[in-house]
Amino acid sequence: MYLHLGGDVIVRTEDIVGIFDLENTTAGANTRKFLALAEKAGRVVNVTDELPRSFIVTQSDGQSRVYIAQISPATLKKRVGFIQNIANV
Repeated sequence: MYLHLGGDVIVRTEDIVGIFDLENTTAGANTRKFLALAEKAGRVVNVTDELPRSFIVTQSDGQSRVYIAQISPATLKKRVGFIQNIANV
């Protein structure tokens, strides 16, 4: 199944490693370092030009990618749960 992250960006739900709140997690030095390294490596995709609220880490074919989105982490997690519930029907 797929998760819509905003704009015209979708990712496969099975590729999602984690969905994180940008405001709360960037207070930590390790998260800031992770995001800086991902940006330097060209693995960051900005989904929106609006104020970002979350970042989504994916892993596919040995390649990780970080998506920056304006959708709240709670909304994204609800969407993933909704998709999984549909798949189980």
